[in-house]
Amino acid sequence: MTDWLDRVLAVPEALAATPVLAIALTLGAFFAGNGVFARLGRPIWLPPVVLSAVLLSATIALLSLDYQRYQQGAQWLMLLLGPATVALGIPLYQQMHHIRALWRPILCTLPLAATLAAVYALVIAWALGATPEVLASLAPKSVTAPIAIGITEQLGGSVPLMMGGLLITGVVATAFVDLLARPLAIDDDRILGFALGLNGHAIGTARAFEISHTAGAFASLGMGLTGVFTALILPLFFWF
Repeated sequence: MTDWLDRVLAVPEALAATPVLAIALTLGAFFAGNGVFARLGRPIWLPPVVLSAVLLSATIALLSLDYQRYQQGAQWLMLLLGPATVALGIPLYQQMHHIRALWRPILCTLPLAATLAAVYALVIAWALGATPEVLASLAPKSVTAPIAIGITEQLGGSVPLMMGGLLITGVVATAFVDLLARPLAIDDDRILGFALGLNGHAIGTARAFEISHTAGAFASLGMGLTGVFTALILPLFFWF
């Protein structure tokens, strides 16, 4: 009986040595988070990614699973970030006629908005005495994860800290765009989508697709252009 129990208890440890446990926990938390999100009535202020992150963190803590080991196993899922971002080009192509009609305001808005998204965080962190590593980690907080990871590594920041800022930025930006749209009488899906993608990256883009396909297309555009612009500008900014 004791031998059988020892074997059962050894299963999590054996799985932890492979990517299977990390991937299973991540996918399980994802589906569970989406289920809870639907049951709560899809609140704007609590997106499923937050629920999934909380559930996953609690599970890792309960299992006493070493985070470094979990991170190594979850690296396989990180490979999907690139294709997922590239796949956003499909709605962009479908809405290209709308994008061509507004290329001038987009061209004027993007550099200013993307620059402010990085600068205000850097100024606040610098005023509070943040270290260069923290500054480098917060700078790409409004950029989608695959691009933000590359920027953070290039600047010498901390990827886990950057991911935390990325999550908070996406949730707060999405909530504020939704809350301010009605008082400001903004009901154009193109404007709402572009604002969500530019400020809220993937989380904002997911919210934009819930509004309409047009909003989702412009969110994809804002997210992609913000990523490219930030990847080009931030290293130069830090160099100076």
